[in-house]
Amino acid sequence: MLEVTGLSSAYGRVEVLHGVSLEVAKGEIVTLVGANGAGKTTLLRCISGVQPMRSGTVRFDGQPIERLAAHRRVGLGLVQVPEGRHVFGPISVEDNLRLGAFTRHDGEINADIEKIYDLFPILKEKRHLHAAGLSGGQQQMLAMGRAMMARPRLLLLDEPSMGLAPVIVEQIFGVIRKLAGEGVTILLVEQNAFAALSMADRGYVVETGQIAFTGSGKDLLTDPRVRAAYLGL
Repeated sequence: MLEVTGLSSAYGRVEVLHGVSLEVAKGEIVTLVGANGAGKTTLLRCISGVQPMRSGTVRFDGQPIERLAAHRRVGLGLVQVPEGRHVFGPISVEDNLRLGAFTRHDGEINADIEKIYDLFPILKEKRHLHAAGLSGGQQQMLAMGRAMMARPRLLLLDEPSMGLAPVIVEQIFGVIRKLAGEGVTILLVEQNAFAALSMADRGYVVETGQIAFTGSGKDLLTDPRVRAAYLGL
């Protein structure tokens, strides 16, 4: 579904990604793990079109998309939940969800909002409140719900558990598993490497802007390099 080849990107004169290549097959959960500053978020931003690329190609379903604007990529089904949630604080929870469907022109938006409320009942309870008044966990649920309103075929998740209480983290991971079970392909950046690799079909380890090594989630969990560097074992 996704094929990234030789992707490089920079902030000013400082190159932070150096010829990264990876693949995500339809139906997979693929995880990117690595230290802070390794380039994981920049890689997701390049794939979704909000960070310029210096070189390389990005193909989605065989179609080159590296020249497409971010909203055009959303229209194809490639949707990102950004690190830090970035909900629209001054407007209501429900209006945030409706903004997630901005590329759509069908009659099923209200039905999809109800599906999001089924996934995250607290959002229905607070649907008329300003998003800025939600807790961090509730804002993460809203950010994921907003992305789902675009009906993603490939969902990019950037640090969905960051700063959240363990009970909320478990709920978020449960939703990720449920979405994958419903056929949504997922590319996940997650600080909790053990939890991420435990549910991943495959993983890539990113070090200083390059892919250091890759393997199945199970193999990476037992790899001594990963255990020492990222799992604290």
